[in-house]
Amino acid sequence: MTAHYDLHGDVAVITLDNPPVNGLGLSTRLGIADGLQKAQADAKVKAIVITGAGKAFSGGADIREFDTPKAIQDPNLLALIAALDHCTKPVVAALHTVAMGGGLELSLGCHYRIAAPDTQIALPEVKLGLIPGAGGTQRLPRVLGVEVALNLMVSGDPQPAARLAQVPGQKLFERISASKDSLMDEALALARDKADVRPLPRVRDLPCKHPQAEGYFQFARNMIKGAFKHYPAPAQCVDAVQAATQKRFDEGMTQEREIFMNLMFTPECRALRHVFLAQRATSKIADVPSDTPQRKVESVAVIGAGTMGGGIAMNFLNAGIPVTIVETSQEALDRGVDTIRKNYEAQVKKGKLKQDKYEQRMALLKPSLQMADIGKADLVIEAVFEEMGVKEKVFQLIDAQAKPGAILASNTSTLDLNKIAQFTKRPQDVVGLHFFSPANVMKLLEVVRGSATAKDVMATVMSVAKTIRKTAVVSGVCDGFIGNRMIEQYSRQAGFLLEEGCTPQQVDRAIEKFGFAMGPFRMGDLAGNDIGWAIRKRRYVEYPHVRYSKTADLLCEMGRYGQKVGKGWYDYAPGKRDALPNADVEAMIVKHRESLGIQPRKISDEEIVQRLVFSLVNEGARLLDEGIAARASDVDMVYITGYGFPPYRGGPMHYANQFGLFNMLGAMQRFALNPHDDAQFWQPAPLLQRLVAEGKSFQ
Repeated sequence: MTAHYDLHGDVAVITLDNPPVNGLGLSTRLGIADGLQKAQADAKVKAIVITGAGKAFSGGADIREFDTPKAIQDPNLLALIAALDHCTKPVVAALHTVAMGGGLELSLGCHYRIAAPDTQIALPEVKLGLIPGAGGTQRLPRVLGVEVALNLMVSGDPQPAARLAQVPGQKLFERISASKDSLMDEALALARDKADVRPLPRVRDLPCKHPQAEGYFQFARNMIKGAFKHYPAPAQCVDAVQAATQKRFDEGMTQEREIFMNLMFTPECRALRHVFLAQRATSKIADVPSDTPQRKVESVAVIGAGTMGGGIAMNFLNAGIPVTIVETSQEALDRGVDTIRKNYEAQVKKGKLKQDKYEQRMALLKPSLQMADIGKADLVIEAVFEEMGVKEKVFQLIDAQAKPGAILASNTSTLDLNKIAQFTKRPQDVVGLHFFSPANVMKLLEVVRGSATAKDVMATVMSVAKTIRKTAVVSGVCDGFIGNRMIEQYSRQAGFLLEEGCTPQQVDRAIEKFGFAMGPFRMGDLAGNDIGWAIRKRRYVEYPHVRYSKTADLLCEMGRYGQKVGKGWYDYAPGKRDALPNADVEAMIVKHRESLGIQPRKISDEEIVQRLVFSLVNEGARLLDEGIAARASDVDMVYITGYGFPPYRGGPMHYANQFGLFNMLGAMQRFALNPHDDAQFWQPAPLLQRLVAEGKSFQ
C-alpha cells in the first residue's frame, strides 16, 4: 500500500506515500481506509492525523490510473470521504506544500485542518474540463464562502493557505502552522486538543448561503459566458455551487455527481485530459532513462542580444541562473540589454515583479563583446541570424572558447542541426534549443536531437527546460523540425485559399472562430513576412517541384513585412495591434488570381478550417512515420504551446482522432480533386493510410 499507519502515543497517523504528489490511486485509498479502520478499532487511539510524505499532502487523482478501472474501484474517493464523515474519532488533516483537487476534497471530509502557511490550495478540475467530483462544490463554499470558493473553482489556480486563512469567517483551517517543519508537532497537539470534543464538526453540516444569491449567480454566469465561451465546466461550477445554497447536502452531492459524469464525456473534457497527459509525456525519451546522469548547468552564455537572444537570456535570469550575453558591437549589446531592462521595468510597473527581484535579475546579467567570456559557461546558446554561413562562423568560435563538457546549443528554427554540429570538434555536445518568440513568454521549447547528441546532454536540457518553466518537446533533425515543418504546409494551404477566392480576413476569421489564437495572415504579420520570404527563397532552390502561392512574395515586394513596419496583410496604427484590411493588398490578390486565370468562388468556413487543420495533421503523420516526432501527443503539445491551437480541441492529432481518420481521408481526397489546389499536397501520409486501413487512431 502507498499509505502508512503509525502510532504517536494516543494519536494514529496515516501518511500518504505515493510519489511524486501522493496521488489518490487505489493503493493509497486502500491504505487510508485500512488506517481508519485500525484507528477506530484501537481503544488507545483518541484521534487521527492524515498527512502526506515528501513534497505534497496530495495533488488529487493519480494520473497513472486515468481511464482505468482502478480510478473508480472501491474504496473510491467518495466512499473514502464518507468514511471520514462517519468516523467516531476526530480526524485532523495536516496539509503542506500541495493540497489540490481530490486531495483538498479529502481534507474537507476531515473534522479539522491545519496547514503550513505556503501550502498551495486549489480545485483545478476545470483545467481538465470537469468540476470537482468528490464534494468540492458542496463543501468548499461552506468553509470559505460562496464567492471565494467559486472563484477558486472557476479559475482552477492555487492560492496559499495563509492568504485563504484571512478570508473573513473562514472555517477551512482550524490553524495555520508556524512552518512546514513544525506542522506535524502542531497537528498532533491539535488532535490531542480535540480528542474529547463531541459532537465532531463536519463540513457537510455547515450552512451554505449567499445574501444576494439570485443576483450573484446571474452575475457569475454572465462573466463566465464571456471569459470561458468554449469551456463548459466553469458554468457548470456555478450550477453546482448554486445547488449547495438551495438544496440539502446529499441532494447537492447528487447534482454535483451528475454534472461531473456528464462533463466527463464531452469533447472538451476528452481534449483537456489528453493535453494534461500529453504535457507530462513530452519529457519521456525512450532510450534516455530518468536516472541518466546530468551535467551541471549553473551558468549560461547567449550569443546574440537581439529580440530572440534577449528573450532567451531572460528565461535563465528569471530562474536565478547567471547569463553572459555576447554581441559583436557595443550598439547592438546596449540595445539588447536595454530591451531586457525595459521588459522587466514594465513588469515592475504592472505589479508583476518586485523591485528587488528586478534588481537581482539584472545583477545576474553580464554583457560582453568578448567571445572568450563564454569560457566558464555550462551551457552556450547561439541565437544569431538564421543563415548557415553565419552559424558556421559562430559555432567555430564557440568551439574554440567553450570549456570541455559545456553543452553547445543552437536556436535554429529550420537549419540542419547535424551540419551545425560538424562545425565543432564535439558534435556529441551539440543540441538544438528552438525557443519561440517572444522567448521569455512562449512555453514551447523544441529540443532538437542530432544524430551525435549525447544522452546525458538530452537528459540535462530536458531538466533545464523544467527549471525555466518550458514545455520541452523532442524533435529529430529535418527541415523545420516539428512545428515549422508543419506550419509551412498550413501556410501553403492558406495561400491557395487566397488564390481561389478568400480574403486574408475571411481565412483568419474562420480559423480564429475554430479557436486558434491567431489566423495565418495575422500570425505572418506578427512574426514578420520577410522571415517566411527568406525561407521560401531557399525552398525554391532546394525543392523546385513544390508549389507555393506567390501572394506572400508579392506582399513582401510591396514592402509589407508586418507589424514591425506598420503594414503587412493588414495595416496597423502606431502603438496598436488592431489588424485593419488594406485595399491595395486585396487588389494585389485579385490581380494575381486573374493572372492565374482563376475564377473566384465562395469558400465556406468549414472548408477553410478543414484545409488548414488537415494540412497540419497530414504533415504531422509524416513526421511520426519518419521518427522525427516520438508521439502524436508531442505534435499536439507543439501546436498548443507554440502555435495557438485551441487546448479544448486537444491539438491537431487529437482533433483528427475525434473527427475520424476515415472521414478526414475522405475530405482530403475531395480537396485533391480541386483543380486550383495541389493534388500532390493532399497525398495522404503512409501512416494515415495504414491507420485508416486498420481502423486505428493516432497514439
